[in-house]
Amino acid sequence: MTPLNSPLEVGVRALVLLAESHPRPLDLAQLVALDYLVLHSGEFDGPRSLHPDLPAREGELGRKRELLEQGLLVLIRAGLADIVSSEGGLMYAATETGPTFIEVLEAPYVASLRERAEWALRHYASAAHARSVTHQIINRAATGSASEGAGHG
Repeated sequence: MTPLNSPLEVGVRALVLLAESHPRPLDLAQLVALDYLVLHSGEFDGPRSLHPDLPAREGELGRKRELLEQGLLVLIRAGLADIVSSEGGLMYAATETGPTFIEVLEAPYVASLRERAEWALRHYASAAHARSVTHQIINRAATGSASEGAGHG
């Protein structure tokens, strides 16, 4: 198993997002967009990006959904997240244990994730904002202009 973008790593990032939004659940589309925002926050006038600005980073979206689903299964099996049924479909929420688990992680990377997750949720948490961010990322890939900032919503 490779540690980078493994279900475990992606699951930890998802748990950070779910813990910061706790008790409010998020759907998979929101998690995909918010995970991208957490990693590439500098593109959206946020904190410095955690991952480098690579030319084909917009292509991450295609694989990110599958990886997030796998990561969420890891979280659910560990009792750190649950599936929640809502009017809009299935959503994911941290359990009461999820935020506590994140609190005990002391790695600087986790602190950086938490800072960016808080920023992303503050500006882009709604489903409409998640769709807007996803469209912006896809449009950047289509036009090749990844240097434009998206602004806050």
